[in-house]
Amino acid sequence: MTAFSTAVDGLATDVRLPTGDGPFPAVLVRTPYDRARHRAEASGWARHGFAAVVQDVRGRFASPGEWHPYANEAADGAATVRWIRRQPWGDGRLVAAGASYAAHCALVLALDAPEDARPDAVIAAVPALGLAETAREESGVERLRPRAGWWAAHGDRRDSDEGALDRALAADPGLLTQLPLTALPERLGRSLPSWAGLWRHHHRGRLVALAAHAAPPLLAVGGHHDHFTDETVALWRAWGGPSARLLLGPWGHGLLSAPGPDAGPAHRLNLGELYVRWARRALSGDLAPGRHGALALGGADLWLPAGTHGEPRAHRPRLLHGPAFTADPDRPVRSDDLTVPTDGPPDRCVLVTPPLPRPLDAVGPVSTRLRATAHTPSADWAARLVALTPEGDAERLAVGVVRHTEPAGHEAEFTIGLGRLSRRLRAGTRLRLEIAGHHFPAHARNPHTGDDPVTAHRLLASRREVDPDVVELTLHVLPSRPTPTDPAEEILR
Repeated sequence: MTAFSTAVDGLATDVRLPTGDGPFPAVLVRTPYDRARHRAEASGWARHGFAAVVQDVRGRFASPGEWHPYANEAADGAATVRWIRRQPWGDGRLVAAGASYAAHCALVLALDAPEDARPDAVIAAVPALGLAETAREESGVERLRPRAGWWAAHGDRRDSDEGALDRALAADPGLLTQLPLTALPERLGRSLPSWAGLWRHHHRGRLVALAAHAAPPLLAVGGHHDHFTDETVALWRAWGGPSARLLLGPWGHGLLSAPGPDAGPAHRLNLGELYVRWARRALSGDLAPGRHGALALGGADLWLPAGTHGEPRAHRPRLLHGPAFTADPDRPVRSDDLTVPTDGPPDRCVLVTPPLPRPLDAVGPVSTRLRATAHTPSADWAARLVALTPEGDAERLAVGVVRHTEPAGHEAEFTIGLGRLSRRLRAGTRLRLEIAGHHFPAHARNPHTGDDPVTAHRLLASRREVDPDVVELTLHVLPSRPTPTDPAEEILR
């Protein structure tokens, strides 16, 4: 194996070549998280016959220039692809690969770069599709804790400090209650001039729209517990290339390094080996056309074909307490605590189903329909679904948050989407549905004044009423025990 470093269009780049004369197909990974962290991955690709090229994006680590997230990746990536294709060790074929921000770098090459610089295949894991997609839910509600953590670690700096926000919160637990949120960097003690500008991005979906015109094969990899699950599935569904594959496991944003509580031995895949095998078939044109793939059924230790979808089944949970409650931004319902207070005025509406009489396989989207009233002109409605196990443990299943702007006191009927489930729920499990006005600190607090939550200086409490007779929880349930599949076969077919 041969390894060397160089500068491509000024950007710091490492290259690892397989043993032998070549020429070789290439894999390109462009990252803001330090190319040195990818040495083992690059060596793995080289051992399997690929020239591995790993590059620090502009303004990060050893690459010069200014760091502007999501701004320069199509142009810089295109220059690197052209350079790779001019090298004598390359055979002209190229796979763009990456996870999270690096997946964005790979995708913009396939969708935004000039034709001569586009890759021949794309591997996009837990893809961060753009500023708006990372900063906001589809409903527009701000993802506060994840973005504050990312910006504290990586924003407006050349290197990274992964634990910056955790240390700051340990010293100042009320940090994320800062008003206005645009002043958070001052309280954090960091210069983050790009922080305020992040929240001006509202328009989502550009890359998914471009995906309809994509040319190369795609392998999209995600996790049921990742905050980008919906984006991963949407990208796979929209992809217009000759073939699109989806692998969706019971993992968080770190994939196998962040397994969910429902992960089993069958879900411990060798992703590196799968990536190599898929890349070979994609470059040789051996993938069948169409959309295929596999999704894990959490809690059951098996895999299903990616197109598996349950039938809608409505549940009418029984009210426990809080048909009338107060959403107080000074005492918000917390996203990091599944405890429901039983003393004092209610801060949420809580409903529960009877114990499941038999195991239930929920595969597909989750939603709840409400008829409710807010006595402020702007109101967020957060719905959280929790599994109460027969042993008495509470486990978060799904969350959705929407924002409504209506006349104060106006009763409205609406639906909240809670994302997707792929989970076997055991007999005896009860489902607890919580309806609240906040989900903090995962999401910014609505100040209830009509002001932007990011720039607001003042908070008001919001009286709420939920009609318990209208609350309906809809899960998509498989009508019979599913037939398992092999994820490798589905990815490589």
